[in-house]
Amino acid sequence: MPALAISAYTLTSCLGHGRTAHATALAAGQGGLRPNDFSSAPLDCCIGRVDGLEAQQLPPSLAAWDCRNNRLAWFGLQGDGVLAAMSAAVQRHGHHRVAVVMGTSTGSIRVAEQGYRCLQAGQLTGPARDPRLHSLHSLAGFVAAALSTAGPCLTVSTACSSSAKVFAVAARLLHLGLVDAAVVGGVDSLCDSVLFGFHSLGLVSTHACRPFDRERDGISIGEAAGFALLERADANPAAPRLIGYGESSDAHHMSTPHPDGLGASLALDAALARAGIDESAVDYLNLHGTATPKNDEVEAALLARRFPATLAASSTKGYTGHTLGAAGIVEAAICLLAIEHGFVPGNLGCRTPDPVCGPQLAQHARRQPVAVALSNSFGFGGNNACLALAGPEAPR
Repeated sequence: MPALAISAYTLTSCLGHGRTAHATALAAGQGGLRPNDFSSAPLDCCIGRVDGLEAQQLPPSLAAWDCRNNRLAWFGLQGDGVLAAMSAAVQRHGHHRVAVVMGTSTGSIRVAEQGYRCLQAGQLTGPARDPRLHSLHSLAGFVAAALSTAGPCLTVSTACSSSAKVFAVAARLLHLGLVDAAVVGGVDSLCDSVLFGFHSLGLVSTHACRPFDRERDGISIGEAAGFALLERADANPAAPRLIGYGESSDAHHMSTPHPDGLGASLALDAALARAGIDESAVDYLNLHGTATPKNDEVEAALLARRFPATLAASSTKGYTGHTLGAAGIVEAAICLLAIEHGFVPGNLGCRTPDPVCGPQLAQHARRQPVAVALSNSFGFGGNNACLALAGPEAPR
């Protein structure tokens, strides 16, 4: 596929606000998980919470969209000059020629939680009365309103692969000539539904998650926002690039991955084919690595089976927690930071690697050139995505 320029990007998570905060924390091996201080009832676990959201204020023109998820989106859009870059793209290409493609798994469901509490008290007030905030499309609608776009506006909700798949949707819109730029991203925020829902599945660890560790016992849930601006390569020759993507849906099980990694392999194959490279060209692979027993076992076996020992690979969920629908964009941005700064993030939390892991697993951060990086994202129901990213010197 023709490479696309990633003209601007940013991320916000429990590691901090913006690219510098994340690059610093990742290089230092400093995570952001902490004991749960968020849920409405006690739950023994660790979370990746973004500080200060309660104090965030939306501008008056966007006040009707107010909820935790959109506050996190607005906070994220303030990072690294992306709001200005996106607004300039809208002016440059025209309001109808810029798409908004957002990924989320739960959207602003916390508004519904608050609404039920209002109903129990005998009244429904405030944001809980606004149907826009009860829609999964709330995030995309909010971003489109913030940027005053009038082009395609889409929501992707395929669980934890949501904001990786937005890159694929945007690439198709650009390659079909339907738009000249696309704002992609993902936001998911903490809420009781997610914390207690995953707990009921027996998937939440009582301590900070340990991806690929022999004693791993579950995920840590985080919240995050990430955004990127995609344009054709000629629009920004100095920008890093999306050089390939792959998607699959193996539908093996509601929540358990295919035991042979079938869907993951199909997504990987498609990403490499579109990029015109093979496994030997990849310097770093950001693994999905949730720290659940099954996910990591299957992904580690795939890694050892498909890649040479020279590859460096790690999961970064030990730093941020699993940010669900935002994980794809956050981890794609981490790959871009690895390319930009020449480092491989360590696999935080893993003390004793599972025996199925090969030599590719990078337990500790290290400096090394990264020209090409892949990012894996796997969602419930076998919704899989793989992104191939490279520096500006990649073929156009």
